[in-house]
Amino acid sequence: MRSEAVEDYLKAIYELQERDGKAKTMSLAERLGVTAGSVSDMLKRLAKEQPPIVEYRLHQGVTLTPTGRITALEIIRRHRLLETFLHDVLGFAWEEVHTEADRLEHHISHRMTEAIANLLNHPDKDPHGDPIPDINGRLPENYWVPLSSIEPGHHVRISRVQSRDEELLKYLTDIGIGMETVVMVLEKPPFDGPLSLRIGPTETGPVIRLGRQITDAMMVEVISTNPPKED
Repeated sequence: MRSEAVEDYLKAIYELQERDGKAKTMSLAERLGVTAGSVSDMLKRLAKEQPPIVEYRLHQGVTLTPTGRITALEIIRRHRLLETFLHDVLGFAWEEVHTEADRLEHHISHRMTEAIANLLNHPDKDPHGDPIPDINGRLPENYWVPLSSIEPGHHVRISRVQSRDEELLKYLTDIGIGMETVVMVLEKPPFDGPLSLRIGPTETGPVIRLGRQITDAMMVEVISTNPPKED
C-alpha cells in the first residue's frame, strides 16, 4: 500500500496531466502546498520505483507511466465516489465535498469503495461533473467544451466545473448555476471580456456576466442554437 503523500502526488499529476499534457514542478508545488525542491525530490524517488510509476526529466515536467496511471485512477475513483456519497447521501454542498473526501480517501478499503459504488448505483460523474473511473479504470466518454469557447446564440448545459475553489462554487450556487443548468450565451466581447449569459432555457431568465477565469473552468454541452436575427 502506498503512502498518503505518494497517493496525493499521483492524483495531482494525473489531474495536471489531463489539463496540460504533463505536470510541471511548480504546478505540483502549488497544488500540493509544498516547495518546488520537495516536489523534485519526490519525483526522483517515484521515477526509481519498480515498476516505474512516473517518467520525470528535470525541467521537462512529469507524466504517469501506464502503471502510475492505473494507480492514480484507483485513487481518483475513491475520491470522486466519496464526493458523490457526501453530496447525494449526506447532503453536503458541492463546495464542501472535495475537502472532506481528501480527508477520507486514504482510509477506506477497496471493499468499502465498491460498497459505496453499489449504494450509489455506479455513478459515472461526481457532484462537479468530473468523470468517475469504473472499477477497471475506464472513463466515460464526454463531449464537453469550455463555456468560454461558445459563441453567442447557443444554449448549453453545464456538465463539469473544473474548480475546487469553495468561494467560486458557492458563488455559482448563489447566482443560480449548478450542474445541468442551462444557459444561453448572449454576448462574447473581444480580448477575453466577460461573457453575457442568460440563465435558463427561456427568455425570462436572469442575465449575468462571468469572466474568463470562471468560464474556462466550466465545461458545457451544446444543446441548441438560436441564430442572431437579421435586421
